[in-house]
Amino acid sequence: MVRMNILMSILLFGSVDLVKARDLTDTSGKQKYSLHFQATVIPQYHFDFHSPYAGQNSLQPSEPPRSSYTGTAYFAIKPFTNTYLVFNPEFAGGKGLSKTLGIAGFPNGEVYRVGDPTPTPFIARLYVEQRFPLSKRMEKIEDDQNQLAETTHKDFISLVFGKFSLTDFFDDSQISHDPRTQLMNWSLMSNGAWDYPANTRGYTIGGMFQVLFYDWAFRTALTTVPIEANGPELQFKYNKAMGMVWELEKTHLFKKDDTHFSTVHMGIFSNLARMGSYAQSLQIIGGGAPDITSTREYGRNKWGYYLSLDNNFGYFHHFIKTSWNDGKNETWAFTEIDQSITTGILLDGNLWKRNKDKFSLGLVSNGLSFDHMFYLKSGGYGFLIGDGKLNYGHEQIIEAYYACHLSKNLTLSPDYQFVMNPGYNKDRGPVNIVALRLHAEF
Repeated sequence: MVRMNILMSILLFGSVDLVKARDLTDTSGKQKYSLHFQATVIPQYHFDFHSPYAGQNSLQPSEPPRSSYTGTAYFAIKPFTNTYLVFNPEFAGGKGLSKTLGIAGFPNGEVYRVGDPTPTPFIARLYVEQRFPLSKRMEKIEDDQNQLAETTHKDFISLVFGKFSLTDFFDDSQISHDPRTQLMNWSLMSNGAWDYPANTRGYTIGGMFQVLFYDWAFRTALTTVPIEANGPELQFKYNKAMGMVWELEKTHLFKKDDTHFSTVHMGIFSNLARMGSYAQSLQIIGGGAPDITSTREYGRNKWGYYLSLDNNFGYFHHFIKTSWNDGKNETWAFTEIDQSITTGILLDGNLWKRNKDKFSLGLVSNGLSFDHMFYLKSGGYGFLIGDGKLNYGHEQIIEAYYACHLSKNLTLSPDYQFVMNPGYNKDRGPVNIVALRLHAEF
């Protein structure tokens, strides 16, 4: 009942704001500011599964349904020429299955590893962006979340400073990226082996530089990292604790027309933090299980790459992603995946005369480095997985959803996920997971 009241309040608030939408523009027709809202509720349940043993980070073989709920206000304003200010207050609450433990490719991208399920308000984004035009080519932009309706320069240099999520700008697949409207699994909303710097809720503080010129884009960012693995507090220590990423994007690759083209993202990342070493922790275990936290030192590095390809063929869309990190030091921010390859499709409802509906199917294969695997096999625990012992196998996941457009503002999406070898353990599972996502936008 509490969750429903929260959702209804946001829906009503958003409806009132829609009435005022005509006041967002001045007499010249230029939009003064943009204001949007979203609310998402996801109840999720897994059926009982085979589990001969379990550890402190295992997915529980039997448990009641769990629910997550979020609400976000998106406010953007343009105070000066080519200057944009973005502010997103957000609240989140609820619990993930098994306290968001036990599956590296966790099935709900809307939950965070926080202990308190009470709805908690916080600032998701607060950043300023300054653009410097590179040409006289112009394009029309529609009013949207964190975006003003305007005609603006198509080619520009951009500087961003403040609090944001790196996935707002990097690895931005248009087919599989947003767990509120697309595939929900952590492995499918971004490249799983990119341990992108963020606090527990997925946001960081730092600076981003990008150049957009014709169909090319180059981006790089320097950001804070968590003080503790998957922790809420962030820090920056030059050459000791910081995150770096570089990306090259090419849009309209193999373009036939505006609905038939491909987009590729190629990224390299490097994170420095007070990480523990899997190999070192295995050397000093004595007679017990290894403990990665006992070997933590500043300046340890985790580096890797990701590659994403979106293919658009009219009403049919396809994606493929692959990512890798060296897996020598502990996972620090996102999830315990060292290698990942995913692929999937998205079908527009125009194909069956339901123009606003969507159907999507995603396939995942996640793996670990040798050091990471042997650490878990020896009884060690990460911040997300660990069954006390391990019969290693790749974690394999299938996800499918159907997004049913109920009205202008509401979408209902039944979701099913099948997980083979949860937490990379062939002794446990498989797991069948169902969810029902209600999403509202204004």
